[in-house]
Amino acid sequence: MKAFKLLIILFTIFTYSCNFNTEPANYVDPFIGTGGHGHTFPGVTVPFGMIQLSPDTRLEGWDGCSGYHYSDSIIYGFSHTHLSGTGVADYCDILFMPTSGKYYLNNGYKDDIENGYGSRFSKKTEKALPGFYAVELDDYNISVELTSTNRVGFHKYIFPKNKKAFVTLDLTHRDEVLESSFKQINEYEIEGMRRSKSWAQDQYIYFVARFNQPIKKLNLAVNDTIFENISEAESKNIKAAFEFGDISNELLMKVGISAVSTDGARKNLDAEAPEWDFEEIKQKARAEWNKELSKIMVKSNKENKTIFYSALYHTMIAPNTFMDVDGKYRGTDLKIHQADDFTNYTIFSLWDTYRATHPLYTIIDQKRTTDFIKTFINQYKNGGQLPVWELAANYTGCMIGYHSVPVIADAYVKGIRDFDITTAYVAMKHSAMQDHLGLKSYKKYGFIPAHSESESVSKTLEYSYDDWCIAQIASDLDKTEDYNYYMKRAQSYKNIFDPETGFMRPKTHGAWKYPFDPAEVDFNFTEANSWQYSFYTPQDISGLINLLDGKEKFINKLDELFSASKETTGRTQADITGLVGQYAHGNEPSHHMAYLYNYANQPWKTQKIVHQLMNEMYTVNPDGYSGNEDCGQMSAWYVLSAMGFYSVTPAADYYVIGSPNLSEAIINLENGKTFTFKANKLNKENIYIQSATLNGTPYQKSFINHNTIMDGGELIFKMGNQPNKDWGSQDENIPVSEITENLILPVPFSNAKRRSFTKEVNIELSSHYDDAKIYYTLDNSEPTLDSRSYESTININNTTTIKYFAEKDGQKTETAELNLIKFPEGRDIKLNTRPHRQYTAGSDSALIDGIYGDNDFRTGSWQGYNGYDLDAIVDLGKESTIKYLSINFLQDINSWIFMPEYVEYFISNDGENFKSIGKVGNITPEDEWGSIITDFTLKMNPIKTRYIKVLGKSGIMCPEWHKGRGHELHIFTDEITIK
Repeated sequence: MKAFKLLIILFTIFTYSCNFNTEPANYVDPFIGTGGHGHTFPGVTVPFGMIQLSPDTRLEGWDGCSGYHYSDSIIYGFSHTHLSGTGVADYCDILFMPTSGKYYLNNGYKDDIENGYGSRFSKKTEKALPGFYAVELDDYNISVELTSTNRVGFHKYIFPKNKKAFVTLDLTHRDEVLESSFKQINEYEIEGMRRSKSWAQDQYIYFVARFNQPIKKLNLAVNDTIFENISEAESKNIKAAFEFGDISNELLMKVGISAVSTDGARKNLDAEAPEWDFEEIKQKARAEWNKELSKIMVKSNKENKTIFYSALYHTMIAPNTFMDVDGKYRGTDLKIHQADDFTNYTIFSLWDTYRATHPLYTIIDQKRTTDFIKTFINQYKNGGQLPVWELAANYTGCMIGYHSVPVIADAYVKGIRDFDITTAYVAMKHSAMQDHLGLKSYKKYGFIPAHSESESVSKTLEYSYDDWCIAQIASDLDKTEDYNYYMKRAQSYKNIFDPETGFMRPKTHGAWKYPFDPAEVDFNFTEANSWQYSFYTPQDISGLINLLDGKEKFINKLDELFSASKETTGRTQADITGLVGQYAHGNEPSHHMAYLYNYANQPWKTQKIVHQLMNEMYTVNPDGYSGNEDCGQMSAWYVLSAMGFYSVTPAADYYVIGSPNLSEAIINLENGKTFTFKANKLNKENIYIQSATLNGTPYQKSFINHNTIMDGGELIFKMGNQPNKDWGSQDENIPVSEITENLILPVPFSNAKRRSFTKEVNIELSSHYDDAKIYYTLDNSEPTLDSRSYESTININNTTTIKYFAEKDGQKTETAELNLIKFPEGRDIKLNTRPHRQYTAGSDSALIDGIYGDNDFRTGSWQGYNGYDLDAIVDLGKESTIKYLSINFLQDINSWIFMPEYVEYFISNDGENFKSIGKVGNITPEDEWGSIITDFTLKMNPIKTRYIKVLGKSGIMCPEWHKGRGHELHIFTDEITIK
């Protein structure tokens, strides 16, 4: 009997260990995301570590953002910093590469791998685990193993016998070098620094490296020239090869890094890796990962556990520690500061991570959440603004919104308050009250006109949500005036909602964009189209439902989103991937949409779509993510969703329930409590929630409060293969996101399709509300309640600005402006070469409509020609005397837009036989950065003609010095002026 009981106990332990593995690191596959467009790396790091030591296999291109792609077969070295899942390249700093037999100072990339330090490798020898990476370098017969601490990278190289061992250091690797230095301290130690420019415009990194074998010879190259008998150098081009002779055993190297100084790097090295025990460091790294990953213990099959823990792993790679062991760090003023009560971090991909990654941290990592916010506050104190996309103490200017605000608000609302909320609130308001990036127009008009700022729709929507987050803090701090102000701004999304189409639609010069296709990807949206932004009102989902005339039509619109054709139109956007209909799981703006059915009383539809996304968009393969992993966001979506819920509205105190993909998940909370999610009878068919109990009591709500989780307990779902349309669908049981105070009246709009016209145009003015009154002026004066009241169509036959507002029940809207331009009747234009489909400016006549493009090509006024000349013929309608000819071109070489080589003008009276009347050469240097507009004006005497041909001669290909070399350039033009 005792033996039988022992067998039962052993079986129970075995079963428990199979389901709740005590080493979740066993289920992490760092190769997931390294293929496709995931942009992750397979190398070593510890949770939120400063070091990301990994092989570099791809040195340029969008799919080389992390420095590695699974499909590659050549390793160019091992560098100590890497970005995880981003859509822009940087890092890959301080590269070392071992070679045998001889050394090389060039990597051999694109030239001759046989004469470079790069080496071929086989996937069969490549191994990646949390805290450990190994590979065989086939060209040198060298075995490489890597591990790390927080701030120290640890290398192990095993060289072939009877061959000299070399290690190359290349300080020119990847980014543009602003300055660098190198110094050999003794036969075992070197140090140096590199200051570089890439996505981060001014990045500092210092290093100290130690070897366990003496350096027998130093080959130091400055500007590609090897100098004898020198051991230190300063230059923009430094490389070194260290010769160790014939090593009979392994060569070990430890590299400490710092953004502060070489002294800081040395302190980091001494503190974290004082000994030479590679296995000990490797095991410590693994132990750190097991500790962090054990914050959530799950039961499921092996494949689901691998997807889950690999996703959880990716949420813990960034943000990265960004201070030395003594607390010194480089601030956003690029000066050195001391952190006394917090850990300073970097890599804040906030447009991505505010949605799910940071809300996940509020559950499983509250201490780090506090440090993240303290970092934000100090970035504001040091650099003058909260981070938007901060990288290595640099404000990159990347992405939109001010999404450090919802991270702060989300933590605060959930009771994480061990930070200076007074300073944080001042910083939040500072972000919202700037005049840049469309905010000036946003504050003036209640939305951003498309002609004044690119990505106008997305920015209006995301600013609105961020403003709601500020209002939540204002309310708690009893800032009533601020609360009222920001709650009104939080409804700005209403001002770009077009009731006729039911979409968020760009407005330019007071007119809705025309023609309008919600599937069109253009520069009015951020990496998306109108389908993928029209459901973005997380702060007021009820308000959006009302704009769509109720829940039934809202549901129909959601159904249409997921069932529409996957085809997009307009510009090519690599980020739009993982399509289900027009829902794009591969990019963040769509991430909350599957959960919106809950708000309209149909949670079973959320359950179906969420389960589909988890099983179609995530796999155990290298291309296991449907898009850029984006510093944890793609992974956090899965982590939360697999447990059964999602953060639709960060800064609200609840999560929306979906459909769990794990039979059980236990969250081990920092307060010592646990919360368990169970899904009984879960399988591939049983994806619908039949019923639920919370701590043994029936639970009917299709959402769960944050405090419910933090108090500990157990939520058990009973699953089935058919929807239970009663569960979680009653009004009292659905989540509510609703603004009920300080309601605004949306700005009125017109029926104008274009600004320009020839004879006359009839203008109708409308409001979202039939009983609202509209008042207007035609003389450019500000309208008042004493101005003309709109009663019927307004006939316009001259260039006119209509200013108008709506009034209802004593409430007035902001004033709208419609700018109409009349240009000479009879003029027409024929384009012999066609503009790129992304850059048409709306119509061919955009080149002669009297509307001039500004210095931002993305606002839609410019026509762009990619790899072609501009060849246009203007028909004046009759023979006319002309005395002035000019055409504007734009240069923005960062976007591959160059000036034409020259512009040549021709005239004709029959439209077929043309005579050249002059050529105007380009005077703008092709390497001049910035946004530059140049007019190519022809000096001429008056001449009679009917037809004018304009030829803008393109250089066709990007210059050899340019990052786009080998690819076709763009020329952008607007406007042809004829007097």
